[in-house]
Amino acid sequence: MHAPQQKHDTTATLMLVALGFAWGLTWPAMRISLDEIPPLSLRVMTLGIGAGLLFLVGWLQRRSFALQSLKHIVHLSIAGILNVLSFSLLSVIAMMFAATGRVAMLAYTMPIWAALFAWLVLGERFTRARVIALLLCAAGMGILIWPLARGGSLIGLLIAIAIAVSWAAGTVYVKWARLTGDPVVNAAWQVFVAFVIVTALLPVFEGSLHLSQAHAPALLALLWSGLLGSGIAYLLWFGIIRRVPAMTASLGVLSAPVIGVVSTAFLLGEWPTGADIAAYVLIFAASVCVLLPGR
Repeated sequence: MHAPQQKHDTTATLMLVALGFAWGLTWPAMRISLDEIPPLSLRVMTLGIGAGLLFLVGWLQRRSFALQSLKHIVHLSIAGILNVLSFSLLSVIAMMFAATGRVAMLAYTMPIWAALFAWLVLGERFTRARVIALLLCAAGMGILIWPLARGGSLIGLLIAIAIAVSWAAGTVYVKWARLTGDPVVNAAWQVFVAFVIVTALLPVFEGSLHLSQAHAPALLALLWSGLLGSGIAYLLWFGIIRRVPAMTASLGVLSAPVIGVVSTAFLLGEWPTGADIAAYVLIFAASVCVLLPGR
């Protein structure tokens, strides 16, 4: 894939900033919802809202949702599983075993894996800014993971890392497959694939939707997660990874977990430890390295 033209740099940066806030503020919203709504019920609703929003946007803009070929369907399905389903489902499961802020940060070890996958599959080179950002990210994640590993919180740790690995693979897969077609349409179908799979799992693990016991704050948080986290955010994400290299996109959204941690602390009282703060600062610095112009 050729490097994006300079005229797209400003747009891609603004999209990354917007995406950081959309995904970052979704973390405390999910935590609020999970206190009263089971994980699969939550994800059926948020993915359904997100897919519906994306299809509505495409319909209002008179976009065609026709699938081009069987190959295109397969690529969209695999990308939907790797990018959307794994993140959506594993994130709520991980938060049942670990603090929200730590799950958010561990999920965003994705750039480390994306860098490796992009180098192996896409042949993307390591620029000076990318190397610095990657080292900062690795240092921050190391500080964060170490106390969790020593404390025996391995279930939440492993699930959060699995999110990162799958998301990284999906990011690189989208660029490797060179998906053609409208990015809004592609995003809608990928979220829809995740919605269908989670809906199929619901009767097996939870029987039916469990929403009647939820109060207004949990329902409003669910609505926020669906509209922002599973709708607008994925619209931005799939647009971004078509414009910039996979590693740049991966590192650029590192502001999301920082925003998630800060908002979770103020809204829910989950205050980070000193080691957590040190890790978050390093990760945020990695994000800044990518967002600043190369010159």
